[in-house]
Amino acid sequence: MDFIKGEMLLFNKPYGWTSFQLVNKVRFTLKHELKVKKIKVGHAGTLDPLATGLMIICTGRETKNIARYQDLFKEYVATLKLGSTTPSFDLETEVNENFPYEHITETMVNGVLQQFIGESMQEPPAFSAKFVDGVRAYQYARKGKSITLSGNKVVISAIELLKFDLPYISIRIECSKGTYIRALARDIGKALHSGAHLVSLVRRKIGEYHVDKSLSIEEFERNMIFL
Repeated sequence: MDFIKGEMLLFNKPYGWTSFQLVNKVRFTLKHELKVKKIKVGHAGTLDPLATGLMIICTGRETKNIARYQDLFKEYVATLKLGSTTPSFDLETEVNENFPYEHITETMVNGVLQQFIGESMQEPPAFSAKFVDGVRAYQYARKGKSITLSGNKVVISAIELLKFDLPYISIRIECSKGTYIRALARDIGKALHSGAHLVSLVRRKIGEYHVDKSLSIEEFERNMIFL
């Protein structure tokens, strides 16, 4: 493989890592193994620290194609906990409000999920990497500052219930770039006349690329001499 000329790599991002940490680790490994001082490395779409799964990382001249990879539809599997919310809509922050959920049935969930298929404007989470006046939104949110984020036009092409075990549900989502699954969890909770937050998230596919074909960072480091 010619990393200087340009390669596209599939990684399974570890739990707790930021997308930037993974990119930096790949860059450091390449510089060390290739004995070079500089190499272009970039990712084609972030994953939250508490999410795992597929990330596309490009090197060298292949970084020019990042936008093409970003435009591909994604597939996620998410587990939501109904009946409670958190400020970040996931486990990064503590539960701040509880709601009844005993009225929710599997039939109700299936009906509500279908309401989200198609194009819509989605309000991003305050705890997000979106820029507000040159600063990441989550930096304001972590300081308790109130901010207003403009909506994103998103498309959900498929959504289905995989498991129903109150207060937890697991769902599969196929969606466009820019879709926040944490925000979708928030909106599903509201539509069920309750609350919800994300407790796990795995990105399984980006376009035709599948997480089953990806490398862990440890495998990448071990196999660098053979790549």
